[in-house]
Order: sequence, then structure tokens, then C-alpha cells
Amino acid sequence: MRTRVLIVDDSAVVRQIFARELARDPAIEVVGTAVDPFVARDMIVALKPDVVTLDIEMPRMDGITFLRKLMRYYPLPVIIVSSLTARGGELALEAMEAGAVDVMCKPGSSYTVGDMSVELSDKIKAAARVKVVARNAPVKPALAPRLSMTRTTHKVVAIGASTGGTQALQQVLSAMPANAPGIVIVQHMPEHFTRSFAERLNQLSAIEVKEAADGDTVTPGRALIAPGNYHMLLRRSGAVYQVQIKEGPLVSRHRPSVDVLFRSVAQYAGRNAVGVIMTGMGGDGAAGMKDMHDAGAETIAQDEASCVVFGMPKEAIKTGGVDIVAPLDQIPQKILDLAQERLAMARAE
Repeated sequence: MRTRVLIVDDSAVVRQIFARELARDPAIEVVGTAVDPFVARDMIVALKPDVVTLDIEMPRMDGITFLRKLMRYYPLPVIIVSSLTARGGELALEAMEAGAVDVMCKPGSSYTVGDMSVELSDKIKAAARVKVVARNAPVKPALAPRLSMTRTTHKVVAIGASTGGTQALQQVLSAMPANAPGIVIVQHMPEHFTRSFAERLNQLSAIEVKEAADGDTVTPGRALIAPGNYHMLLRRSGAVYQVQIKEGPLVSRHRPSVDVLFRSVAQYAGRNAVGVIMTGMGGDGAAGMKDMHDAGAETIAQDEASCVVFGMPKEAIKTGGVDIVAPLDQIPQKILDLAQERLAMARAE
């Protein structure tokens, strides 16, 4: 059975491109296109699409206002498709708090129509499996109780996430104590969006959270998020861990790719690392987590019940590269417990 999609965008060119590209996927049916939320409202009632793609900045009613109304009266999976700007990133995060299940950017100078069509098709098929519930107002994920760590550790924690990951990462990072181990993160998000996301998390966390820049050091009390449209790798110079930010082809259909990060962590940190794979579609990170596991790292996967989409953790579990499967609310403590164990083992040796 094909996934039925309604495209909502005020640009006739964008509507035409999206409809044409999505029609190439035999698992997707474009049931219609709408120029604004008022037209979309009537089409949603009449056509009952499985998924809606929604622009943010539109005339007559902006996308976020429409999304809030939709989540209250007719909840269904919505993917935000925004312009590739810093303002677009801030609005996209606001939209996800209002109920959108995922976000991506429109094609631009660094993001081709071909890249867009593959990613959008994947996101639509994943979104169709998400159960969306009605909400009367935007729901911000609750901040987890802040945990404590008795000793500072120089272990490296590598985290990968995709669909649903913005909320999951907020819950994990907001629970980290100020002396938490250094954290490196790949969250599938477009360019510019990751900077807004990092700034938001930095305001909510005891640790420093920032969009990674080439050469940034991985130190206790800091989390580095891979910038959208760039791969991030871990490197080691003497006793210092650093990140390398680089261009390159899509890996596991993504840039940044969790596999790229995890494989570099396996190579340069080995058993000095803890790997975490959380909610997301597809299989990015599964092979890299197996490499981390084989190199001696402890690994954690988010469980199915707490995932928005159980794709990435499921594929990682299948490889045999996962040591612990845990619900989201237990992951912060398990990260700290494993980092503490590794520190004690290293001192004993």
C-alpha cells in the first residue's frame, strides 16, 4: 500500500518539483498540492493523506500556526520543508515543538534536487509509521532531572540520531552534569538548522553544546554537534581528542553520517568510548556501531517503545553491535555509568 502525501507550499515551482520527484517512488502517491494552509485544510479533510509536507513561511497563514491547528483538530504526520537559512532553522525547531515529526531543507546551492528527492521520500515513508496524537498546545519535551558524576572522565561518548532525535537529544543532554564526558553527536539535520539546534540545547544544559567546527577539542563538559551537510570524524593528537569537519559524498544516504562518526570513534577511541544510537529511520550508524563494539566500546540502543522511529536502533541491534537496549529516560544514567566503569578500569590497569 502506497503512502499518500499532500504537498503544501506557496511556490508553484517547489510544488511541481516535489510532485515530480516523489512520483518516481513507487511506494508514494502524491494525492494533491496546496498553495496555502486554507486550501490544504479542505484537501486534508477530503483526501485524507497519510503525510503532509509543509512550508513554514507562506501568505495568509504561516506554516507553524497551521501546524498547531492541525495538531489540535486533525493530527497527522507533518514534515517541515524550509528554506536553507538560519531563520529557517529557528522556525523549524519551533515547528518540531509544535508537533512536526521531521524537518528538511529545500534544494539549494549545496543541496541538489537529487539529494532532496531521496531524503524526502525516505522521510515520508518513515513519517507514515509515526503515531501522532492530538495536542492543544505545543509540547516542549520535559527536561530530565540533572544527574551527577563523582569524577571527571575523559571518555568519549558518540551519539547518533535522526527522526525524533531532536527531542531525544534534548532529554539526554539536559540530564548531563557539568563534568560529563565529552560528547560527539550526529543528528540528521540540514545546514544552518544544526546551529540553531545546538544553541537551543546549550541554553537548556549544564554542559556546553555547540555546532562543531574543524579542530574543536572533545573535552569533559562539552557536546559537539556535527554541522548539517558536513561529515564529522573523531581524531586524536597525543592525549587530545579533536573533531574533523569535512565534505564528502553521502554515506548511508546521509551527510552528516552516523556511520562516518562511529567508525572514526572506533578507530581513535576504541574501548575508551561509549556509543549510543537513538530514534531514527533507516540503517545509518548500524555498521559503525558494530565497529565500535568490536573495538571494545560499550554500546547502547534506544528501545522500540520510546523511539519515534525504531529503524536505526533496530538495524544496529541486528548486527550484534549493541550491548544494552534501554528506554530513553534511562539512557543518560547508563551513559554515565558506563563512562565511570571505563574510568575505574583504566585506573586499575
